[in-house]
Amino acid sequence: MTNVSNQFGLFLAPHRDDATRKEQAVAADALGYGAVWLGTGRNSVGDLALVEDVLASTERITVATAIVNMWVDEPETLAESYHRLADRYGKRLLLGVGVGHPESVTEYRSPYAKIVDYLDRLDAAGVPAEARILAALGDRVLKLAAERTAGAHPYLVPSGHTRHARAILGAGKLLAPEQKVVLDDDPAAARAIGRPYVQTPYLGLRNYVNNLLRHGYTEADVAGGGSDRLIDDLVLHGTPETVAKGLRSHVDAGADHVAVQVLGPSPAVEREHQRQLAELLF
Repeated sequence: MTNVSNQFGLFLAPHRDDATRKEQAVAADALGYGAVWLGTGRNSVGDLALVEDVLASTERITVATAIVNMWVDEPETLAESYHRLADRYGKRLLLGVGVGHPESVTEYRSPYAKIVDYLDRLDAAGVPAEARILAALGDRVLKLAAERTAGAHPYLVPSGHTRHARAILGAGKLLAPEQKVVLDDDPAAARAIGRPYVQTPYLGLRNYVNNLLRHGYTEADVAGGGSDRLIDDLVLHGTPETVAKGLRSHVDAGADHVAVQVLGPSPAVEREHQRQLAELLF
């Protein structure tokens, strides 16, 4: 299995530029995080240029794509990049792949068939199943993740989804949910930071909204900017100790690894909060 060396990593989202994320990744390597998950948004990343830069600049940490969009990058291009980097960095490279959401591409059709075809073509190009992880929310894709990849990387999910996903995946498969956090013990201030990262775009995307509705939230919870209950679950907040306890709830629910997205007003604040969490998590 790909070497994700401990239970917590950092999700580095593309609202920060690549230079900033590289700095955060280097710091994460020194702090003891097990992986950095490089968010891609809707961009083409098949050349794995940022991944290569981060791998070259770190010593032990796993570097994962989160995610390569199957509608944007061809599997043969991704496979060529994978082999180039795997030859040098081995199991430190993890390919997160997925179909994104319908609103992101004009030609979005039959997402399940697209995933199967993409994985088939990665197989044909020699990318091993254990070197890739599938973005998965619903049961059908979670089952496919268990059959065809190292496991699943669900995004924007509470710990209740993690428990459900573990039951679907079964034992021995990597389950690595993403979890947003804000280190601020003023609930109103923390929600003000976190809510925009949930509302835009995710509460306007039907696959995320439908998943939340399947896991105990109501139409009122997902309306507008999201209820306080929803935001508090999707963006854990409080003291470092409170947030660390909340992150461990995913592990208690069956996660092998949690991709922690630290939100703050600046990269410098995020770096400091990443450090504070590391002191409690490792």
